Amino acid sequence: MVHRQGIRWFVVTLDEEAIHLSVRPPLRRRWKATIPWASISRVCFKAEDPSTSDGIYIFTSLRPESWAIPAEAVGGSRLFKELIRKKLFDAQLASTAMGATSGLFCWPPDR
Repeated sequence: MVHRQGIRWFVVTLDEEAIHLSVRPPLRRRWKATIPWASISRVCFKAEDPSTSDGIYIFTSLRPESWAIPAEAVGGSRLFKELIRKKLFDAQLASTAMGATSGLFCWPPDR
């Protein structure tokens, strides 16, 4: 996971029930979303080269597409740690993913 100054316009907060996203991209429409922990079915971590933010992709039962969250978002590191703590992403796989400069790492693995 690349640690630069961070993406200040993308904010992730957590509570016991859900992940909360507050997104205020420059020159684009603002939006908010809530992702209940119980709705999460799969999580992928996309490692990128150092010039691009790594991504956290959260798949849920609520919609067919994933939620794409920059790992460098405000609260992004805390989110990834909580996904591991809640066993929604494997700790050993996380270690491999964070050390990679490219690749897609998903949990649970394809069946």
